[in-house]
Amino acid sequence: MEWLVQLFTNNESVAHIALLYAVVIAIGVYLGKIKVAGVSLGVTFVLFAGIVAGHIGFTAPVDILTFIQDFGLILFVFMIGLQVGPGFFESFGTAGVKLNGLAATMILLNILVMFGCYFVFFDTNDNSSLPMMVGTLYGAVTNTPGLGAANEALGSVYGDNAPQIASAYACAYPLGVLGIIGAIILIRLICKIKLEKEEEELTAREGASSKQKPYKMHLEVTNKYLEGKTLLQVHDFLNRDFVVSRLVHEGELSIPNRNTVFHLGDQMLIVCAEADQEAIMAFIGPKLDIDFEQQDQPLVSKRIVVTNPHINGKSFGQMHFSSVYGVNVTRVTRHGMELFASPSLPLQVGDRIMVVGPEDAVDRVANKMGNSIKRLDAPNIATIFVGIILGIVFGSLPIAIPGMPVPLKLGIAGGPLIIAILIGRYGYKIKLVTYTTTSANMMLREIGLVLFLASVGIKAGAGFYNTVVEGDGLLYVLAGFLITIIPILIVGPIARMKFKFNYFTIAGMVAGTYTDPPALAYSNSICSKEAPAVGYSTVYPLSMFLRILTAQLVVLFFCQ
Repeated sequence: MEWLVQLFTNNESVAHIALLYAVVIAIGVYLGKIKVAGVSLGVTFVLFAGIVAGHIGFTAPVDILTFIQDFGLILFVFMIGLQVGPGFFESFGTAGVKLNGLAATMILLNILVMFGCYFVFFDTNDNSSLPMMVGTLYGAVTNTPGLGAANEALGSVYGDNAPQIASAYACAYPLGVLGIIGAIILIRLICKIKLEKEEEELTAREGASSKQKPYKMHLEVTNKYLEGKTLLQVHDFLNRDFVVSRLVHEGELSIPNRNTVFHLGDQMLIVCAEADQEAIMAFIGPKLDIDFEQQDQPLVSKRIVVTNPHINGKSFGQMHFSSVYGVNVTRVTRHGMELFASPSLPLQVGDRIMVVGPEDAVDRVANKMGNSIKRLDAPNIATIFVGIILGIVFGSLPIAIPGMPVPLKLGIAGGPLIIAILIGRYGYKIKLVTYTTTSANMMLREIGLVLFLASVGIKAGAGFYNTVVEGDGLLYVLAGFLITIIPILIVGPIARMKFKFNYFTIAGMVAGTYTDPPALAYSNSICSKEAPAVGYSTVYPLSMFLRILTAQLVVLFFCQ
């Protein structure tokens, strides 16, 4: 039996370290599935399992814990960057600018409330108080990458004596999850909002935006410029959405594709938006009185993957699926989340859309979207690690700022995140296949997250009892609760009363600002439309970036 004792007690053994992480992660994941009042903590429970392990002495050498913690953080934030990259810059539309501005305001208020709690509740002469408040902040806003960024920055400031802020994070996190949902409910009460009326408004808005009627016309090619040009070239030149569903060349009827060549005298059936018909007719040629449309084909449904990078950021309304292509898009699956295909929802590479319509029309949509499933299913390991290399180098660049004793560095959290966002959006231009399947992205991201949480928890466990139970644990809980709800209760009513946003959009925006899936799940449960998911996805990329960046800035500027 001594071999079994050695397995659990010999901290230097590789088998012991592997067993330690396996036990902590497995227990944490299983306990995280338990729901209380419909809300669970998810994989964040791995942190609590790690704290218990560290507290009872089930641990590993600090340098190994630190390496696994930092590697897990790099993997986690890089995969998040690849996920949000395709929609990061496209999220700043007219409404997107306002929503992201409100989200940024909420993030700033979180930090200001944190400082207010620090000066009111804690001893400002204690060098560890402010770092612990940073941990409280990121538990209150349920943002684990921010905790990682703050931990890394503290390491550069304090070295091996950095405070274990995960203890404060653990105190604030559970009430942070509940506080976000509670504050969303309070906004409804403060603004006297009726959910039925909000749903009716969304329905009316969707109806108004979908009234663009399809326009069918038979044209003859008379423009000499079009001789020898392909359908794709003509489409790109006109820069308008239209479909040539039938073409007669020298008496032969065919279904054209993007490579079909136009010739003078060709006759075609074109479907376009009503507003575009005059411009298309003026460019191609006059109308014909004939009708060579074939009988309707049986309807088919097909799940199509968006792999064409030029589709990034285009909304369903801009794509004219119904009026131009003659199909309906019923659902969108994005990173495992089901979204309604509303006219205002922007498309991203990797989206899977359910298309219903005639077979040839569905095939045309698939051709337009890319639908290169085989290309996407191949693991892009090289791209991931090339990106991580660039991210680490970029994060290590020293940025000298007047008044700061040490240069600012984005570090292993900020650097990989920014590089991942950039290559996620523009990597295709340098032939980098940056898309990974939802399952692959989630798997790598979750592995990185649980490795990080387990390491942080194990390291914090040794001093957790003294810090929290015999220390300021209740103050961390109180401060965290205030950090959570005060900004929401300020920004939420402003978004409603001043900017007139729909309540469900506000709920999604709050969930996205706090990067909190349970809050999004609650918002979706009270709304049959896609507004919460749209609000969430609009502000999530910028919010995640700001959470990570501000974590480092607060530590480097104020925790000296």
